[in-house]
Amino acid sequence: MADAVVLGAGSWGTTFAKVLADGGADTVLWARRPEAAREIDESRRNTRYLPGITLPAGLRATSDIRAALADASAVFLAVPSQQLRQLLRDHGDAIERGVPIVTLMKGVESGTRLRMTEVIAQELQVDAARIAAVSGPNLALEIAQQQPTAAVISSSSGDTARAIAKLARNDYFHSFINADVVGTEFGGVLKNLVALAIGIVDGVGYGENTKASIITRGLAEMTDFAVAHGAERKTMRGLAGLGDLIATCGSPLSRNFTAGRLLGMGYSRTDVIARMEQVAEGLASVDPVAELAAAKGVRMPILEQVRLVLDGEMDPRDIAPHLTTDDEPIEE
Repeated sequence: MADAVVLGAGSWGTTFAKVLADGGADTVLWARRPEAAREIDESRRNTRYLPGITLPAGLRATSDIRAALADASAVFLAVPSQQLRQLLRDHGDAIERGVPIVTLMKGVESGTRLRMTEVIAQELQVDAARIAAVSGPNLALEIAQQQPTAAVISSSSGDTARAIAKLARNDYFHSFINADVVGTEFGGVLKNLVALAIGIVDGVGYGENTKASIITRGLAEMTDFAVAHGAERKTMRGLAGLGDLIATCGSPLSRNFTAGRLLGMGYSRTDVIARMEQVAEGLASVDPVAELAAAKGVRMPILEQVRLVLDGEMDPRDIAPHLTTDDEPIEE
């Protein structure tokens, strides 16, 4: 059996498969496109998503998902969040009983408003102790270039978290663990929404003061939301919260920052989606997160203004004053 199987050969799935293989794990990467699997196997490259990166010899690729799953000791999921349920419905029965299932995704399912670990538990009817989530300041290309970084592996089971952390660790990638699955997952989701806002104001042409104000207030919104849903406040100050927020808001490698920047430049939501080579999860998460916030009575003005821009109800140039001021002074 393979030590690890990664489903999804986009930039993050391929990078995480490289992390696992570089740590010594016998790793199989499933690519939806047969030509992508052949390129990875034959030339050790994924030129569409990781140009210039040579993949390790310990990484194998296939386009046969059921064969990959049948050979898995641990399954890592790196597909777009809105495609996860159907993937599990079609192929989840090929995952052997007792195998840990790890989400690398940072999204909320539209309609159900469920986190990815909740979708896995519901669709596969597996115990939460088998499920883990990975999050942190993890820009794929930088990690693929072997620049040092860290991530959090979160599970309700300490044994599962430790096992996955040991697997996902090498000279340039270090894994920490926690038991706050709610906070770890929501940190990854919510920072995407702040990154959209930062991208919008960057696209408009606003500078660093505006961005710093939004990042700071954005962290406060993230924390209020996550805690209201049962997360630990300290998680938002760690790698899965503040760490991921800083990386995602400050780099053109961030898909959500890039999507926001296009919005700020005047492109519509439809145009932005069409121009993106990979999914920017924040675009799909805005509405379900807004619904979850409303249900808990959590005030999230940054999220609300991003939603208005996405829906074409606010000019991007009007967003920053709304994000950084209130009609009445309030305590920070």
